[in-house]
Amino acid sequence: MLMRLYVALAPTATIGTDHIDLNYCRNRGIEVNNAPGCNAPAVAQYLFASLAQVIKRPIEDYTIGIVGVGHVGRIVEDWARQLGMRVLVCDPPRAEVECTNNFVSLDEIASECDIITFHTPLTKDGKYPTYHICDASFIASLKQHPIVVNCARGAIFDTQAVIEALDKGVISDVIVDCWEGEPNLDSILLEKAIIATPHIAGYSREGKIRATEMVLEALARHFNLTIPSVAEGIPMGAAKSVTIQSIKDSYNPLIDTQALKSFPQQFESLRNNYNYRDEVK
Repeated sequence: MLMRLYVALAPTATIGTDHIDLNYCRNRGIEVNNAPGCNAPAVAQYLFASLAQVIKRPIEDYTIGIVGVGHVGRIVEDWARQLGMRVLVCDPPRAEVECTNNFVSLDEIASECDIITFHTPLTKDGKYPTYHICDASFIASLKQHPIVVNCARGAIFDTQAVIEALDKGVISDVIVDCWEGEPNLDSILLEKAIIATPHIAGYSREGKIRATEMVLEALARHFNLTIPSVAEGIPMGAAKSVTIQSIKDSYNPLIDTQALKSFPQQFESLRNNYNYRDEVK
């Protein structure tokens, strides 16, 4: 009898696996590989380039709260400190493991920060779910009328609660790259968001090359092949030294905002045909 052995692998050149049926793959012995951290510098670039367009005081006058301090959050924390900001970080899973005083609670973020940015995965189960982490209850605890940023996952925002907070002035502005229910956007949130983009915060040329390299490495390891080299060498990490001007010069999110607000029905086209930008040098 002739037997064939299939070794299955499902690589994705993205950080997320939301688009993959992980249970299906697990039950059928399909190994899934993603590219964590590949676009983290680009997301940090997006955040600070957006803030550079909307803040009304010198950036060092702001207290920033970072919720989720993984691949992206670590870069955001580093750059924020370089820029002279007061920085508070909230990451309950890391705080539980590391047992340090470096982390604060979500209540402290809500109380003290005038910029709050989310960089968490989207989870509905477990000890620290992030689904609708920015909900009516969290918003009710805000004290500084902050700018709130979602360039993580759409459903960490409770969209209606955020809209009501904007109407009441509890939140001063929102910067939104990830949308609940995308590609079908809430038209009211789209109108009210000061920066509104089609889920492209991580869309850098360098990030896509990093992701491609990581996929090639996963394929080579899985099939015991020689790891191929990518012709275009790129820095593996984020820029070591930044200024708010260097970040602002590297990317203007107002162009992408104008495109999305003008043609919201073209969300997927704007995203799929995005001209990958260069990261901060």
